Amino acid sequence: MSKNNKYEHVEITDFAAEGKCIFKSEDGVIFVEGNVAPGDIVDLEVVRTKKKLKEAIVTKVHSKSSLRTDPYCLHHLVCGGCKWQHIGYEHQLRFKRQQVVDHFERIGHIKNVTINEIKAAPSTEYYRNKLEFTFSNWRWLTKDEMNSGEQFTKNALGFHVPKRFDKIFTVNHCHLQPDPSNTIRNSLHHFGELHGIPYYDVRFNVGTLRNVIIRTANSGDIMVIVQFGAQDDEAIEKVMEYMLKTHPEITSLNYIVNLKGNDSYQDQEVIHYAGEKAIRETMEDLTFLVGPKSFYQTNSAQAYTLFDITREYAGLTGNESVYDLYTGTGTIANFVARRAKKVVGVEYVEAAVADARINSQINGITNTSFYAGDMRHIMNESFLKKHGRPDVIITDPPRAGMDQPVVETILKAAPDRIVYVSCNTATQARDLALMANDYAVVKVQPVDMFPNTHHVENIALLEKRN
Repeated sequence: MSKNNKYEHVEITDFAAEGKCIFKSEDGVIFVEGNVAPGDIVDLEVVRTKKKLKEAIVTKVHSKSSLRTDPYCLHHLVCGGCKWQHIGYEHQLRFKRQQVVDHFERIGHIKNVTINEIKAAPSTEYYRNKLEFTFSNWRWLTKDEMNSGEQFTKNALGFHVPKRFDKIFTVNHCHLQPDPSNTIRNSLHHFGELHGIPYYDVRFNVGTLRNVIIRTANSGDIMVIVQFGAQDDEAIEKVMEYMLKTHPEITSLNYIVNLKGNDSYQDQEVIHYAGEKAIRETMEDLTFLVGPKSFYQTNSAQAYTLFDITREYAGLTGNESVYDLYTGTGTIANFVARRAKKVVGVEYVEAAVADARINSQINGITNTSFYAGDMRHIMNESFLKKHGRPDVIITDPPRAGMDQPVVETILKAAPDRIVYVSCNTATQARDLALMANDYAVVKVQPVDMFPNTHHVENIALLEKRN
């Protein structure tokens, strides 16, 4: 039992959802956040109680788990990104696979299928092709910085401190994206400070330098999008000319003037400043154009693994009609098209559908067609009658999974096989349970797209019951 909501010399038991850990006490399960690992012997203090749920922080570490490894990033104690970098990679993979097993058994009630060993990522650092960094005049100072006695600028360019919408810590070196990402970001930060260009104040929605998006493609192309929070033409021109002249490695230079209260830019005009309007990602013999607003899997190397398994599970012989739901920019649709009779892609975002058509065109693919609209409404009887019953449906929904009307439409379409790709195995398992009367899960393959985080991608093959 605890004393005043404190626990001493207790062992962290296991991992939990969202990358947290748990301690199983006599008072129930306690969720623990922070730099902890199963097997750590620690002191805990409960800081939050919600009904039967308790959350605690570590106040002292007595001994460290054998699962641990040394964090490689100097920002690991303040950044909310690579939360598992203190856990050995082989242990991360084991816990991620177990997460899939738990969700399938508890939520999907699926217990009679083998869940394969997770496909490890070829690289655990520098694997992302896109990052967004935020400018702020509310810089977060670490304890070491505050205790140093030095004077620090209030400006920062980096990431949000977890659970603080208004605090940004300056990123000196990020291990997520390959060079020249760090060079470009640090150079832009230096220029902004040197010339006194106002950094954005999120509390009052004022300031000029607001956000920068850097995309690095496996072709070597580099896209930079600078987001400004004010229509300051002089400052914008100064920044963009500096980027153009100082960083010739940038192949696509763009900017946005965003006067809204948030950084989202899908509804904003992207102004092309120099270079190409898109960058190129390659996969097998295919080229995919990625524009400023295009979605593309952020781990290019593992995206190929994911799509290759998806295509294998689809069991294509060249005679099948395939529906690709939530097709995005048509990456999966175009990837499988040459082994299918035809592919019909459906996507909510019209701009993504336009990209999908272009990607088919530049690759000489003529057996695809793409349609924009709400999945719940576009996949109706007349649509199925027009395009024919699909032999295979591939679905790759967002984290929220599929709406029940979409599930019902899939059941009406009655394909022989369904390949369900998911970035959230909890909602995937929920959706699979809704289809259990008509379809059996026969193969499951987890794929690690995001090393050093708790996230796991998963592919499930469903076959129609007789």
